Amino acid sequence: MTVEPSEFVKRLPLGERIPMPEGGIPFWEVFPYEGDLRIKVLDEPVLPEPPREGEEDRPCKVCPSADGAYDGILWSDEHWWVRGFADPEGLPAMVMLLPRAHFDLSDMPPERAAELGPLLQRVEGAVLAADGVARVHVNRYGDGAEHLHWWFFARPAGMLQLRGTCLPLWGDVLPKVPLEEWRETHRRIARALAAGGGAAHV
Repeated sequence: MTVEPSEFVKRLPLGERIPMPEGGIPFWEVFPYEGDLRIKVLDEPVLPEPPREGEEDRPCKVCPSADGAYDGILWSDEHWWVRGFADPEGLPAMVMLLPRAHFDLSDMPPERAAELGPLLQRVEGAVLAADGVARVHVNRYGDGAEHLHWWFFARPAGMLQLRGTCLPLWGDVLPKVPLEEWRETHRRIARALAAGGGAAHV
């Protein structure tokens, strides 16, 4: 485990106010906020980093679950799940693709890796099939949990201001989708995935 900051981290202006860069993301037309913004002061690094969910003695919140017990499962097959979220968001759709077995991208078994590309395409296609979706942003972060999970964020057609990097931020501030519409979108995504194999659960 790393216990000394890297040369990169040592060069950072820790504890100092960083000036806003001219032309940075806050000045892009797709940035959802305006007004007087400041960059947060950087905290000191935490090394070694604390374990994520599923690492060391921290339990994984996904592994013990089965289809009937794992909250929000829209679709599954022998090796993969697609999960929705019970509470509506401010985007037309937002789902996650997760393996049923516990691994991260770095230690994914080769047979699961061979399935991943086609599955990413299938999930994107299923989300695109929802009403009024122009694009699907596919993201993987992995800082909170070791169990691999891919995010799929739907961008509404015609809303060019929501393009690109800031789409999840817009999802935080836009009005939430009506609950029944949200549930129907989940059903459509599940049916579209099940048409290519596996089972829909909503």
